[in-house]
Amino acid sequence: MDLTTTYMGMTLKSPLVPSASPLSDEIDNLRRMEDAGAAAVVLSSLFEEQLRQERIELHHHLTHGTESFAESLTYFPEPKEFHVGPEGYLNHIRKAKEAVDIPVIASLNGSTVGGWTDFARQIEQAGADALELNVYTIPTDVEMSGAQVEQTYIDILMAVKSAVKIPVAIKLSPFFSNMAHMARLLDYAGADGLALFNRFYQPDIDLETLEVQPGVILSTPFALRLPLTWIGILYGRIQADLAATGGIHQAQDVLKMLMAGANVTMLCSALLKFGISHLRVVEGGLRAWMEEHEYESVRQMRGSVSQKHCADPSVFERAQYMKAITTYRPG
Repeated sequence: MDLTTTYMGMTLKSPLVPSASPLSDEIDNLRRMEDAGAAAVVLSSLFEEQLRQERIELHHHLTHGTESFAESLTYFPEPKEFHVGPEGYLNHIRKAKEAVDIPVIASLNGSTVGGWTDFARQIEQAGADALELNVYTIPTDVEMSGAQVEQTYIDILMAVKSAVKIPVAIKLSPFFSNMAHMARLLDYAGADGLALFNRFYQPDIDLETLEVQPGVILSTPFALRLPLTWIGILYGRIQADLAATGGIHQAQDVLKMLMAGANVTMLCSALLKFGISHLRVVEGGLRAWMEEHEYESVRQMRGSVSQKHCADPSVFERAQYMKAITTYRPG
């Protein structure tokens, strides 16, 4: 039974890819992921703010004391004094490449266009096989138009693509006025892959302390409906590969995403909840279902239930909406 798939030009032994999470911070965990069947791994993200902080600290080191003594103008600190966070990330990439044989995908998380995108070149030099741009931004400026928001994503992608030769995926949220058009724009801008979708982490309010509290709630299988819908719409309509992320917990979730058109399926919450060994359970379920239903390969089923052959996907989606509303009966 052939589970191989392709993603951003890489041939992978299966569509099972652990997405960015704290689990990838430990080299031993990466080895365990490979042993459990992971076809590739996305490392946890390095944040734009970490790189900004480094530049602030660098400026402080370079200018501190120069107003006091002329001799200080020739003083420069050693790199180790200001390359802790980012340099540690590069070292982690190098160690990961030495530890596992599966592709290692680095991750940069940011929201604005700026010098932080230049770090992508160092990530490439450290040995990463690919790079995932996790663009997370909540526009709060009432004067900013939707077109301006979309252009920010495109500018970030193009800045990184101009700096590296390794494939680049962009992970984004679904909150665009026309997600299909946004996907096409990113496709035109050179995205090798689209990871759908980023989680929208909403804060809560503590009524005792009256403080806003951030929090992470692990996904449930119900969360797969949104990426399932859009992957089914986009399959065959753009050149970029499609990575499904969000709500993938069991083999049946993987199967649905593949049939919609996903190249790979990315797991995070399921591994945090059930452990890294859960990858074996998912792969076993995937193989069993394919054997029972006489599928010989992942390639055979991919996109088989997409909307590629639907002349007007919007009419199809409207029909499904109407059917759901009109056929529901209270229990």
